[in-house]
Amino acid sequence: MDFLPFTRPSIDEDTIADVGNVLRSGWITSGPKVAAFEAALSDYFGGRPVRVVNSATGALEIALRLIDLRPGDEVITTPLTWVATTNVVINAGGKPVLVDIDPVTRNIDLDALEAAITSRTRAVIPVDLAGLPVDRDRLYAIAAKYNLRVIEDAAQSQGSTWQGRRIGSFGDLCSISFHANKNMTTTEGGALVMNNAEEARQFEKWRLQGVTRFPDGTMDVDLPGGKYNLTDVAAAIGLGQLKHIDAFNARRKVLAQRYFDLLDPALGLDLPPTSDESNWHMFQPLLPLDRLNISRPEFIARMKEHGIGIGVHYPVLHLFSYYRALGYKEGMYPHAERAGASTITLPLFPAMQDSDVDRVCAALQAVLLQALK
Repeated sequence: MDFLPFTRPSIDEDTIADVGNVLRSGWITSGPKVAAFEAALSDYFGGRPVRVVNSATGALEIALRLIDLRPGDEVITTPLTWVATTNVVINAGGKPVLVDIDPVTRNIDLDALEAAITSRTRAVIPVDLAGLPVDRDRLYAIAAKYNLRVIEDAAQSQGSTWQGRRIGSFGDLCSISFHANKNMTTTEGGALVMNNAEEARQFEKWRLQGVTRFPDGTMDVDLPGGKYNLTDVAAAIGLGQLKHIDAFNARRKVLAQRYFDLLDPALGLDLPPTSDESNWHMFQPLLPLDRLNISRPEFIARMKEHGIGIGVHYPVLHLFSYYRALGYKEGMYPHAERAGASTITLPLFPAMQDSDVDRVCAALQAVLLQALK
């Protein structure tokens, strides 16, 4: 039986051929393909300035530079995300402040977010878990009330919408990921959507060693930038992928609905909320571990025996050893901890057939019925 991974990129032959053209051109680092990719992304996000980098983590790091985060400044976010979301705050000298999730959406609890704001709060980083958008109306109302910057961690939500408006086409700073498991990929890469040309100009300096080049061939460095630039090879892949992102997301929605239609309520899975505005980056039920005689790792192993790959996105970050050493412990964020301990990521990617969903659901039923106490 062929193994079905939880995700797999779809890269067409035209894109593969264009990568070959870039390799043969002799210009393989940042160049004309990067410029074309940024222009195409700007069109996609309604004309806002967009700059690409080698990871969404890099985009978040530079975003914190753009808001001039200072040592001791607080940034509020969720513990149910990939650890990059908080690592970048610490590396910038700030203090991540975690608040629990809403148990229904599994996104950051906006009531808890507002309650956590202090005089030291500088920004918030909301995360659109699995592609489901955080309530942008309430989020930006809170940000305006307390004069906070928003850095949207939209790594998982490219193509998602809020009230019919594409995520990234409005709001403040917005970070996008093009990692291999995202809805579109550049193999590795990311982008930041910004508000104006000046932010984009500053971003370019932070992206590449702080360098400004002048028409006469001279240059200057006026800030300690890093090395975050994306290559033309990666940008060629991104240009090919961007042509298909809407079709990719439409197929994901069809597959997600099939999961909803086929999964038996008797299995006790806590299903994700339905949404017409999610891009369905991931489909993530929660296991009813209190009703099972096996652990999550044992469940994953049994599904692998059926030829099906299961992901875990994400363990709560505050229980990793680094964060425990900062004083975090079990019980601080009970909703996030429940989700982090029991979530499973089912296979979901555009090239899947309907029969693949049927196969996953059949295997789920076989494994869970055998494991129910």
